[in-house]
Amino acid sequence: MSVQLRGHHLLCLLGFRGMGYSPAFAENMAQVYERLRAEPATKVRIVRGPDALCVCYPENDTSHCDAPNVHERDDEVLQRLGLQHGDEAAWQDILTRIGVEMRKKDIRKLCATCPWLPYGLCEAGVARIKAGEEMPPLPVNA
Repeated sequence: MSVQLRGHHLLCLLGFRGMGYSPAFAENMAQVYERLRAEPATKVRIVRGPDALCVCYPENDTSHCDAPNVHERDDEVLQRLGLQHGDEAAWQDILTRIGVEMRKKDIRKLCATCPWLPYGLCEAGVARIKAGEEMPPLPVNA
């Protein structure tokens, strides 16, 4: 079964180190992360709007999953990677695209309004992929 992901989450996963909007969100993201890390041949289906990570976004928080600027970020990431909504590809192939197409300055531009950008984790994650490294195991406390 494929994992459904929206455009910007293709990059968020590379910077994920166990933090999240809530414990449930972080746990769900950790499960998706570890599945893709352990099974890079897993098919990923690109979706418009809420995906496998959004399902655990805190209900009592203002949802950004349907915010116009988030949809714009998704579209910009997909355009940069040469992907479209509805595409399905192995995670390892998406990582290859990221390694070829993304640059550090792209993250700063594409994710300028993201609250996680100041941590530098996504930039570091993309840099690891560009260097030919694999996704690292999550920290023990994640």
